[in-house]
Formats: sequence, structure tokens, C-alpha cells
Amino acid sequence: MHDYIIAILLGIVEGVTEFLPISSTGHLILVQRMLGVSGPIWDVFEIMIQLGAILAVVFLYFGKFWSTLVSLPSDPRARHFALTLVVALLPAVVLGYLFSGFIKSYLFSPATVGITLILGGLIILWVESTHRQETLHEADELPLATAGLIGLAQAVAMIPGTSRSAATIVGARLLGLDRRAAAEFSFFLAVPTMAAAFVHEAIKFRHDLTADSLGLIAVGFIAAFVSAFLIIKPFLEFVSTRGFEPFAYYRIALGAFVLALVFF
Repeated sequence: MHDYIIAILLGIVEGVTEFLPISSTGHLILVQRMLGVSGPIWDVFEIMIQLGAILAVVFLYFGKFWSTLVSLPSDPRARHFALTLVVALLPAVVLGYLFSGFIKSYLFSPATVGITLILGGLIILWVESTHRQETLHEADELPLATAGLIGLAQAVAMIPGTSRSAATIVGARLLGLDRRAAAEFSFFLAVPTMAAAFVHEAIKFRHDLTADSLGLIAVGFIAAFVSAFLIIKPFLEFVSTRGFEPFAYYRIALGAFVLALVFF
């Protein structure tokens, strides 16, 4: 299969799965294995196309981000929102610096993805089945301590198959956010988190970026942007009325299928 077709397929997978609680990294690992692509360029590709999905959030919520940016000097609410994102980002930065090498060396495998998909699905089902008071309804009005705890939950998603979206949403739900606010804060937090990952990978692998690899990344980037742009709003409407249980069942079924392939 032509590399550019593979890049489009992987970009679509990234864009569709980045904000759903089903693990974009896990799906990319599985699809790459199915398509038989591997090597340093595809490892870089996997990280860098995530920025396309993240820019879809910036585009859809441009008014929110722009008003926050221009209001920082004068508006306490804008400063608080920006600070919550910084506080929530810090755990991923620190723990990523300490453990990302180990995780990439030993945990990036279909077996790990299968196990974490199932465990994450069971946790989502547990969270959705317990009735707790929803005290927070706006994603930009979180207490700093709450933002920090959600950031710790996000850091767990360094393990492939966990899902950054699922980890932040589960953490937010346990801390009293309603479904829509939990999903939106996951979107907002994805912007600085994945932007930092993009910059880190670009610097780390800058000598491996050839004209051919940049072309593949550009194609995957566009595919990820378009597919994420199309999925974000329907996803928000879906979880606001139906909850996260369907994604949990999907995770469990996919995880069981993957483990069956690995072990049998």
C-alpha cells in the first residue's frame, strides 16, 4: 500500500480516536501492525499528526481561546482558566520526562493495548454506574486542586491503550464534573499537552525529518485535522445524552479481540 494512503488512514484513525475515550495511541499501534509499517519515521509521524487533531479543537473553540488570551491582563476569570491548564499540564510534563523512555521501550505492544483497553472500559463502566453529585458544570471554572488531580489522571495515559481522553474524563467525573464539562476540559487540556509533545518530538527527531517524511506527516496532519473537526461536536452531543458506556463496551470488546490475537 502506498505510504501516502497509509498516512491518510492513520491520520483518520488519529483524528477520530483522539478525543473519544478509546485510546488514539492504542489504535495507531494496532493499525500500524495490521498495515505492516514500522520504523523511526512512523514513530515520529504518530506523535506529530496529533497536532492536527489538536488544532481542530483550537479551530472549533477559537473564540474561547482568543478571548482568554486577550483578556489575560484584565480578566481574573481568564487568568484562572489559563492557570488551570498549566496546573493540569504539569504532571504529564514531569512524569513524561521521567518515564516516557521506559514506557516506549517496554509497553508499546498490542498485549499492553489489549489489557489497558479492557481495564479502562471496566473503570468507565464503574464510574458511569455510580451516582455521585455533579457540582461542576463549566470546564473553565475548576478549582486549581481539581485541575491538578485531573492532570495526574491524564499522566496515566502515557501507558498505551489507556487513552488520554478517557483518563482525563474519568478523573474529572470522579471529581464532580458533569459529562459535558469533563469532555470539554479534556479537549482544552489536550491543546497544551499535545503541543508540548509535538515540540519535544520535533526537536528530538529533527535530523530524521526528510522531505519524504515531512510530506507523509503533512498528509496525516490534514487527515487528522479534518476527521477530528467532524467528530468533536457529535461526540459532545452524544455523551451529553447517552453517556460514556458505549465506548466502554467497545474498549472491552476490542481489548478482548486483541488479546485473543496475541495469545492464541
